[in-house]
Amino acid sequence: MSTQPVLVATDLVAVSVLAFAVYFPRHHRRELITAFLGMNVGVLAVAMTLSSSSVGIGLGMGLFGVLSIIRLRSYEIAQHEIAYYFSALAIGLLNGIPEETSVLPVSLTALIVATLYVADHPRLFARHRTRGLRLDTAYIDEDALRAHLEELLGGRVVNLSVKSIDLVNDITQVEVRYVVPGRATATPAVPDPVRRPEVRA
Repeated sequence: MSTQPVLVATDLVAVSVLAFAVYFPRHHRRELITAFLGMNVGVLAVAMTLSSSSVGIGLGMGLFGVLSIIRLRSYEIAQHEIAYYFSALAIGLLNGIPEETSVLPVSLTALIVATLYVADHPRLFARHRTRGLRLDTAYIDEDALRAHLEELLGGRVVNLSVKSIDLVNDITQVEVRYVVPGRATATPAVPDPVRRPEVRA
């Protein structure tokens, strides 16, 4: 019995969960859903075609040729989105190459989806932030810059990188990573009772 329908189904379920249940609810970039699904199914189809032919060592060379044309040129692609790209690609390869029945591709596919679910979970390091700022003051003293950023952002600066200092225009460009304090539950204010005007006879 051919294992291809099972592997195709596994691939489609896995990449759908990755794209629609993990990525999109957290980042809301519709255009990347098309990219993830298209790349995954394309790599799956190419891998299955190459693995079904008697090409021997040419199989590996062909896969490298396929992967070499996939380039991320957009400056708007963040590091976590590159991880989703690679995961969608890896899922396609895992389910496109095997020819014999094995639980290994299915297990590794589930492992990839679970890893992205945990690693990109909003509650993981939820208080850590990264900001790129352009300040209207040229800061030469890093301690003074750190103190100003902590007051401005309301958190503890754990890392800062000064990109440029313009002494002529009095500008500092900096990338800062900081931790916001845990928010205590605020006690709701009790409204004052409404006083009705007195009516005199």
